[in-house]
Amino acid sequence: MLRYPVLLALPILLGGCFERPAASVENAIKPVQVVRVALAPSSEIRAYAGVIRPRREADIGFKVGGRLIERLVDSGATVQAGAVLARLDPVDLALSLRSAEADLAGAEAVAAQAVADASRSKTLASQGWQSAAVDEVKQATARSATQKVETARASLALARNRVDDAVLRAPEAGVVTAVVADPGTMMAAGSPVLRIASLDALEVEVQLPETALAALDQDQAEASFWSRSNTSIGAKLREVSAAADPKLRSYTARFTLAERPAWLALGMTATLRLARADVGSLALLPRGAVTDRGQGAMVWVVDGAGKLEARPVKVASLRQDRALVSGLKEGELVVGMGVQKLDPASLVRVADIRPLGE
Repeated sequence: MLRYPVLLALPILLGGCFERPAASVENAIKPVQVVRVALAPSSEIRAYAGVIRPRREADIGFKVGGRLIERLVDSGATVQAGAVLARLDPVDLALSLRSAEADLAGAEAVAAQAVADASRSKTLASQGWQSAAVDEVKQATARSATQKVETARASLALARNRVDDAVLRAPEAGVVTAVVADPGTMMAAGSPVLRIASLDALEVEVQLPETALAALDQDQAEASFWSRSNTSIGAKLREVSAAADPKLRSYTARFTLAERPAWLALGMTATLRLARADVGSLALLPRGAVTDRGQGAMVWVVDGAGKLEARPVKVASLRQDRALVSGLKEGELVVGMGVQKLDPASLVRVADIRPLGE
């Protein structure tokens, strides 16, 4: 008996359920966490590890060959210009010098006789006692003998130079950075014995990525040193390699130091800081606030009505969890996380404002 009233009441109950308004997913207001933009004038500072190198470093060797009998300096020695570094065995060179002296003496004797014969022949030819053909031969012989004297003198000068070249001297002041040959070694002409680095100008050598090359010559450079962390020296770009290293994919750059303290040594580790002062006013945001939907970097700006605006920005630098960007205004609210799930049609509600600064 009771089932009929229940069946009659069922449509009424179901109708009440269908009349209840359903929530729309599209129109749901999403809570977001935002960051209030605080602009600050800032210079972009980048730091790279480097090594102190000499501007000039050369292999030093003898101009002549021979057996190395003495080396007077070792690696790390500081030498002055003209200081004796090493010597070759001078015996063979001394014999060559004596031979050149004897050749010159013989050539001079032959030339003196030829010149005297040419003078007599000229006199006899002028008096008709000798034919012109014979006189021409005498004159040519005298000229040839004179030229042989000049050749012998040049050979003698060369032999003397070779004796002097058996002593290796420092071409300029510097420090010995490497020793290539030891006494007893048979040296060919031009073979290196030592490597000397000039201390007149020291440089910082660093490896730079591609992104650091833009306007590199306009950056302000400064070098600090691991052994003297409280000391900084100004630096100036001198050269950048034309091609990237095939393995490291980086570019070698050299910066000349403005001064050279007495404690600064070759091979010291340095930190080169590059500052770019034309970056302008930047905003520091969480890295998750910046996204890219195929049209460049952008952020979501929230207005007072909870509407979103896609604002393009320019990224000055990226850090582990922070991003420095330009293109925002002071006091604007930027969505700090979950930006991938938003679109311009979304309505949002500010759930939390995070203060974020340097």
